Amino acid sequence: MAFSPNSYNLEKILPDLLIGAALIPGTKVPCLATKKTLKLIREGSVIVDVAVDQRECVETTHPTTQDDPVFEVDGVIHYCTVNMTGADPKTSILVLTNATLPYVLRVANKRYKHTLREDAALAKGLNLVNGKLTYRKVAKAHNLPFLSIEEALN
Repeated sequence: MAFSPNSYNLEKILPDLLIGAALIPGTKVPCLATKKTLKLIREGSVIVDVAVDQRECVETTHPTTQDDPVFEVDGVIHYCTVNMTGADPKTSILVLTNATLPYVLRVANKRYKHTLREDAALAKGLNLVNGKLTYRKVAKAHNLPFLSIEEALN
């Protein structure tokens, strides 16, 4: 079921498993599931907050570790481990390598400036060039100067 991620719509479809996976690149995610909303979830339900690294998108979550990953709030089990991919590093590195290798090869086979100018999608992933922030939201979030990619590449 597709829905707009806001607390009103969330209350309408509260499941037995809630996965918080909100991400807004360069800034903190909003808290979408409040304590009030979560009181509607049945005991024994599970919440997994994948966004806990960026800021909890579920009000009752807090970062945990692989050594102590689970806690309970009002009968609801919470799993909010920071760096969840670290639980299986071998698989994680294979997935990451397979996803990034084509981009690395493109940059390696051409000069990086040429590649970034040629490929707008790849350039959108750029955050820093020669010590200069090229991602506006990151610069704003940290109150640092911003340069466009074209300015930074010159």
